[in-house]
Amino acid sequence: MTVSVRRRGRRVLPPLALALALLGVWQLYVESGSVDALILPSPTDVASALYNDRGLLWDALGPTALEVLAGIAIAVAIGMVLAVAIHLSSTLRRAVHPLVLASQTVPIPVVAPLLIFWLGFGLAPKLVIVALICFFPVVLNTLDGLADVDPGLLKVMHTLDASRWATLRRVELPSALPGVFSGAKIAIVVAVIGAVLAEQAASEQGLGHLIQLSTAELDSARSYAAMVVLSAFAILLFGTLTLLERQLLPWAHRTRRGDPR
Repeated sequence: MTVSVRRRGRRVLPPLALALALLGVWQLYVESGSVDALILPSPTDVASALYNDRGLLWDALGPTALEVLAGIAIAVAIGMVLAVAIHLSSTLRRAVHPLVLASQTVPIPVVAPLLIFWLGFGLAPKLVIVALICFFPVVLNTLDGLADVDPGLLKVMHTLDASRWATLRRVELPSALPGVFSGAKIAIVVAVIGAVLAEQAASEQGLGHLIQLSTAELDSARSYAAMVVLSAFAILLFGTLTLLERQLLPWAHRTRRGDPR
């Protein structure tokens, strides 16, 4: 067994053991009769629903995955542009920054009917809701990255009489890229929540609609199975983005590990 395999085993075993322990406690709690299975199904019931309703869950995942991926892409694009604009203009920072903060305090159920009235019952209002939830961490982390630039590099660019655009493009934007990835990874976590809320507000497809339908039919096992699929999808996206970050920004990954090379 190589060192890398043993190292991966040490990383995987603790969370796996904790997950199995929590599942065991959950199973025993339900079997003890302390809670009605209609409210909290057992892990075995959820596993059965995952298998028996796999076709239904897979079909529902497609629309939700599209909403999450497209919503995150829109949030990253708008968030980066807005962060750069705020970074370059102190006036814009004073004007826009409070509005950006305020946008995250608006409950989605309040704005969802208005978005549906404006945009209809199609994909558009769902993308707006997901992007609205996701763009704040992108803006915030990108701003931090733009501000966290090595002063020595800025001094070099000033010595070379570089333009503001050249400094932004060659120094500040590369410095902000790790922040963009961090914001996108946070956005993944909240994007699935936004997609579910959007689908429950107005949709006849997607995992959010399936959860709503299953809850109305008192099929809690299928509701929890849909949540498991959502969690697995978010974890997969998070892992994929982490791998992509390591490939595109290896220097940032080494710095986080404390490796100066």
